[in-house]
Amino acid sequence: MAHLKRESKTVLVRPLTLRDFAAWREGELGKLPRQSIWDSEPLQKSKLSKKRFEAIIAKQRAFRKDDRYHIFGVFEKATGHHIGYVSAMNVVRSVTQSAFLGYNIHNSHWRKGYAKEALRLFFDIAFTELKLHRLEAGIEPKNGPSIQVVKSLNLRKEGLKKRAVFLREKWQDLVIYSVTCEELGYSFRGNPRKGN
Repeated sequence: MAHLKRESKTVLVRPLTLRDFAAWREGELGKLPRQSIWDSEPLQKSKLSKKRFEAIIAKQRAFRKDDRYHIFGVFEKATGHHIGYVSAMNVVRSVTQSAFLGYNIHNSHWRKGYAKEALRLFFDIAFTELKLHRLEAGIEPKNGPSIQVVKSLNLRKEGLKKRAVFLREKWQDLVIYSVTCEELGYSFRGNPRKGN
């Protein structure tokens, strides 16, 4: 899996492995109370077992094998702490070769530029190793910090999808931002005629 790893001066992006249990647990324990409706809820201490972590790793491996959902851990390079995730979700091959972009940095590490840096590294993995052509981020219109992240990376605003996802017991609108490999200087490496 070395080909699925990228690093900068501040962060490392790669799939989680069983050896990451302690870093994962410490990352979850280090989260602050939920800061906004878009923030992830800290896991209860009772849910931070090795058995649960092994199940998470097994599920992520199965998703990667099926080429449906590719999730990568984000680690703070200086400390080795697990600080979040980036992902390509709902991968579609065939004529689109696309995926939805996901990202989440633990709230105790916000405002350090980690989301932007992790996504830059992830784009390289997505457009070279995963051979995707397009990534699309769907963001709720009031989620200003997330919108700022994608704008800072020059993703293109494409419009508003009305009632696109069911969250918090109601259908929510999403502003769509996207990027293709060519826009970031990559050549498309896949084959839409073969499916991948």
